[in-house]
Amino acid sequence: MKIFFALFFLLAIFLAAYPFLDQSEKTETLSGLPWQIEISADGSSKVFGLHIGRSRLADAIEILGDDFELAIIAASEETGSLEMYYGHYKAGLLSGKLVLLTDIDEQALKSWRNNAVKSEYMATGKAKKYALSEDDMPRVLDEVITGVTFIPAVNLDEEVILARFGTPENRVQSAGVVHYLYPDKGLDIALHESAKEVLQYVEPHAFDKLLQPLQ
Repeated sequence: MKIFFALFFLLAIFLAAYPFLDQSEKTETLSGLPWQIEISADGSSKVFGLHIGRSRLADAIEILGDDFELAIIAASEETGSLEMYYGHYKAGLLSGKLVLLTDIDEQALKSWRNNAVKSEYMATGKAKKYALSEDDMPRVLDEVITGVTFIPAVNLDEEVILARFGTPENRVQSAGVVHYLYPDKGLDIALHESAKEVLQYVEPHAFDKLLQPLQ
């Protein structure tokens, strides 16, 4: 009986990681997978079908669909940031959450916050979410995507990260988190001990945006 439960436990772990570990041709022919990062001749990058630094929020709707939330997220006494959130992203067997980020003029953010139709505290209670006015949406959707954050539904480990993304240029450990850094891909994979893993993507030439907080 003990052997049965041990085998069952190992099988459960394997199945949980299957979307990342499966090396079959069927998986490889899928598009929109987190390790499928295309680097263009001009040094920009493309992932999840989005061309970072080129695609706009309106393009994301055409590519990813309209099952999203779009709001300004701001902590107390901060201007905040504009974020488009997909809570049910899926590519084949792989699923997770996507957050699309933009770099916007501070004055525009303040204006859109002032015009917000409502605001409410996030679950953490540390930040507010501002629902945008329909009048501001045309300009909002014209904003360029400058960063993408992906939180996979399955748990990752070092074996999976190395198998799918390759050997990182560097590893940085801080406060129980190991960051696997891929500057040439514009990617930082944060492997947490007690929380979900987080993958952050930017254009390779803008990798300092991900590196600076770690320094």
